[in-house]
Amino acid sequence: MSRKENTGPQTGIYIKPEPEEQRIAPLAPSGSWQASQTSADVKPVVKPEPIDATRLPAEGQAVKSDPHAEQDEKKVLQPPPKSYYNVYERAEDIHYAPEDALKEGLGMVRALKASIKNVDLGSKLRHDVWAAEIENLLSQGTPSTMIAVCGATGAGKSSILNAILDDNIVPTSGMRACTAVVTEIAYHKKKTIDGAVSFLTEQEWRDELKVLLDDLVDEDGNLKRSTDLRSDAGIAWSKVHAVYPNITQEQLIRMSVDQIIARDQKIARLLGTTKQICAPDSRTFAKEIGKYIDSKDQKRGDKKDKKKDKDKKKDKDEPAYWPLIRQVRVWCSAKALSTGAILVDLPGVADANAARNNIAKDYMKKCDCVWILAPITRAVDDKTARDLMGDAFKMQLMMDGNYDANAITFIATKCDDISCSEVIRALNLEDDPELEATEEEIDTCKRDIEEWKVKKTDAENAAKDVDAQLKQSRAFLQEYQDHLHALERGEPFEPLLTAKKGKAKKDSDSEEEEESESESEAEDDGEGSKSKKRKRGKKSERPAKKHKASPASEPMAVDDEDDFMVEDELNFSEDDDEEMDKEKGGESDESDSDSDSDSGSEKGMDEDKDNEEEVTVESLKAKIEQVKEAIKEGRVQLSEFRQQRKDAVDMLATLKKRQNEAQRRKNAFCSLKRSEFSRDVLKEDFRTGLKDLDDAEQEQKNPDDFDPTVNIRDYESIDLPVFTCSARDYVRIKGQVKGDGDPTCFTRPEDTGVPALQQWCHQLTVSSRSRAARNFLNHLTTFAKTVRVFLQGVGEVTEADRLAMKEQWESDMLDPEDEDPYYDDDLMASSDDYRHLMQDMNLYTLKQTKVDRNGEPIGVTPRLIKEFEKVVENCVEELQERFKDGLEERCKIGATNAAAAAVETSDAFAASMHWATYRATLRRHGSWRSDLNVDLSNPFTRQIASSWSKVFEADLFASFEKATTEVIAKLIADVEASAAPGLKDRAKGQGELCMEEAHLALRKTLDVVNETMTTEQKEVSRCLAPHIRDQLVDGYDRAMEERGRGSVARQKAVFHDFIAGIKDRIFTDAADVIMTRLSKAAEAVGAALNEALRELAMKVEVSIAVLWESVRDDPSQVQARAEVVDIVSEILQQVELWKRAENLPQAIMA
Repeated sequence: MSRKENTGPQTGIYIKPEPEEQRIAPLAPSGSWQASQTSADVKPVVKPEPIDATRLPAEGQAVKSDPHAEQDEKKVLQPPPKSYYNVYERAEDIHYAPEDALKEGLGMVRALKASIKNVDLGSKLRHDVWAAEIENLLSQGTPSTMIAVCGATGAGKSSILNAILDDNIVPTSGMRACTAVVTEIAYHKKKTIDGAVSFLTEQEWRDELKVLLDDLVDEDGNLKRSTDLRSDAGIAWSKVHAVYPNITQEQLIRMSVDQIIARDQKIARLLGTTKQICAPDSRTFAKEIGKYIDSKDQKRGDKKDKKKDKDKKKDKDEPAYWPLIRQVRVWCSAKALSTGAILVDLPGVADANAARNNIAKDYMKKCDCVWILAPITRAVDDKTARDLMGDAFKMQLMMDGNYDANAITFIATKCDDISCSEVIRALNLEDDPELEATEEEIDTCKRDIEEWKVKKTDAENAAKDVDAQLKQSRAFLQEYQDHLHALERGEPFEPLLTAKKGKAKKDSDSEEEEESESESEAEDDGEGSKSKKRKRGKKSERPAKKHKASPASEPMAVDDEDDFMVEDELNFSEDDDEEMDKEKGGESDESDSDSDSDSGSEKGMDEDKDNEEEVTVESLKAKIEQVKEAIKEGRVQLSEFRQQRKDAVDMLATLKKRQNEAQRRKNAFCSLKRSEFSRDVLKEDFRTGLKDLDDAEQEQKNPDDFDPTVNIRDYESIDLPVFTCSARDYVRIKGQVKGDGDPTCFTRPEDTGVPALQQWCHQLTVSSRSRAARNFLNHLTTFAKTVRVFLQGVGEVTEADRLAMKEQWESDMLDPEDEDPYYDDDLMASSDDYRHLMQDMNLYTLKQTKVDRNGEPIGVTPRLIKEFEKVVENCVEELQERFKDGLEERCKIGATNAAAAAVETSDAFAASMHWATYRATLRRHGSWRSDLNVDLSNPFTRQIASSWSKVFEADLFASFEKATTEVIAKLIADVEASAAPGLKDRAKGQGELCMEEAHLALRKTLDVVNETMTTEQKEVSRCLAPHIRDQLVDGYDRAMEERGRGSVARQKAVFHDFIAGIKDRIFTDAADVIMTRLSKAAEAVGAALNEALRELAMKVEVSIAVLWESVRDDPSQVQARAEVVDIVSEILQQVELWKRAENLPQAIMA
């Protein structure tokens, strides 16, 4: 039960409050508005619903309700009318936007509706007409602009849409094409993201299953190889297996469609349903909608989520739903869509499912604009706008009236995919000053990087040299200290390092040999004395350990002795510059080796000198001090080299960053230059394509007089909107996608082209939004003036004059109280429901009783209806003549051309594809990956396309509008002429107001009729290919009956012969079908005009009736009228301010 209904039993009272969004807290009781109200608890008026549903009373009317519920009723008042809208003093105070104008205008209409409830409106006709006017005004809202987004698979449609929406709403796939489903994305004000996933009906799934089963089985009844997912059999198996994972291929080919559907009742119950999704954010929404659109194979390779085998098997056996999806609709609060744009993502490739194809075609008929997407690399190369759209697509757009710069937008995607060298060479940018400066900066960075790499390497090598010296010095220091300790204790001590160096001096061998000999000596010592080996081995293994000397016998002990023994860590990270280490690794190793060798030899020489001296305690202490000093100096040097390396690493990082930034600027520069070039190419190709179509039509129409140098339109003024975008860099800059890295080309969002495309969404809706707001305000102004004129009355007029006009011009309607038991005395009570009930019961008609001497009805309405019928009849005949003159001859020529080319077209179609694809096309009655029916119709369509667009681009209803206006003007002139002298001036003024109101209503009617005509002609223009398909069904089926060896050739021959025998009749009938449907379309427009003009006739009478209707003089009515006149006057003043605000500079139009 809705919020507007009571929660009590069905027999209780039904309460219907005012619309909630406009409910405002009532003001304190004051003045005449709430003079009779003393209760402090003031609420909006609600209307009890009567138990008898056949009677629809007015809102606020006293109704006898259930006696058990009547005691709970409370008399309450409505909020004052002024509380429905804001009141401004000046137009400059209004920040105009079309949506705000509509919103405020609707508030004024509600205020007007509430204010006239207590006013006696007189005739039933006025009740009905005003009720219809108010409901018409209240039903108006912000218009929508439907944009069809077309593009081949891989064009980046989903990425562009997500960038426009500033959220990851549309599913994308970097691995394979996503499901070919129409996705409609619209705006709502809620913070949530809502979705509706609709599934195929059972019949649609049956039809597809039948085709899929045929694709899986060859002509001998054997299973086809389905491992190639690109083949017909592979595609068919992937779809069926996704929905029914427990059915094997062998089982499948032995099952009927009924058996397959009965296999899984869960799937059967899902067919024909719609699943609703509501998520707080895009991440949750993607997870929820992924349950339906993701296939199981997309989840492979997930190593993080390791489940048990049982769970894996269960998930594997779960069905996927993506082959069953019919359409997806999404609502979100994206700012780009807030002004009424609706984006429709159409499938990138022809889908095998007929239902989805039909949905896509229906959207193409309904769309207001078409966006064509393609990667920019195709636009720069030879695949330009002419090739990307295709002849059939272009001709259909032309016939729809959409092949112009106002309806088509071209979007070149993936602008971050750039090869600078190719672009520079192709566009001759070598001498561009900006590019030269950027390249010079890149080169400078590269040179500086190389220099600092050398500095870094030198610092590392030097640090390694010093570190090696420090290690050797600490080893000597440790041995000197041990030696000193042994001497002081009187213990024997054999120095290993000094002994090694001594050996080196005697033998004059290399350093490596000396080390080997010292190792041998150490081994010998170990064999002779295990205690010495253990003692000295421990000391040599841990040179950094502090020597534990006796405090009494160790005068050299100092507090910071450990500082000399602790090794300095020298770990250079490979992450600092990996490439640099690789390049300089060999040199560093060589330098290290040389340094170690030099160092070793120098130290060896020093030690040789030491060995010549006699070892004493004093000499050891001196050497210890000398080594300590060397260690101090070495550590200072090591610190300096480390700082030098750190400075080099920091500088390299800065230079690398500067180089990357410069490279991005270069990429962006080249990309923008390419985009500029692409825009010019696409614009020019669009003009050329349009001229080609025009020239072809002119040549066929007048071959003798055709001159290709003469342009039938100003092609230079045609400016195709072209946008070049990088969705990937945009979402990276915005941080929309996590873990996708930094942008590769652009650093500013505006350079990606996406903000301009978002603004274009608003710009495309400007005209419709502004026009809707303007028309609404004009409509409200006219109606408010009519209300005020009626309430103010015509002034001092004699009753005789009033009755004379009434007798001559008033239509004799049913008496509201006596003859119409369903009529209620209050205008506003369920007016829409009342009118619908009257129509359903065939009671909402004018029952005329007043006639002239010839039996003809008397009054404004019957006269206008009679004359309008003649105008409409003439309009229908004129439309049919226009269609006949403009298209009949072209249709005949088109039929002849199409028949002549049919056999050749069919044979070429068969020869252009693999035999299996040809069979799949025959099985689907000509429509598979390409459409043979469309190819056969192209010569026909090409012949009529230009003429068709010209016929329907013309103002088809100009003469009708003129004739209708003349009929109304003639009636008003007759009314003025019949008016008494005292009414002449008032009759003239009322006639002008009536003409203004009639003109406004007529324009609105023509807008509706033009829209109807556009819809009808789009339907007719698309009937050609379906007609051809229906005529060729027998031929398709006969060809598919061929089996066995040589069946492919026989299939082609059978279809060839069938086409040859039926081609003339097919296309002749097609011409007749088109002309017949156009004639019926004109008749349908005529019926719509008759209905609209009938309402207009009653509206005119209501406006004129002010001249003869009298006003009740009781005080309550006088006061009520005065109050409403004040409110209406203020509404008119506010409307005028909004109209002025539209033309002010601060008006927000996009």
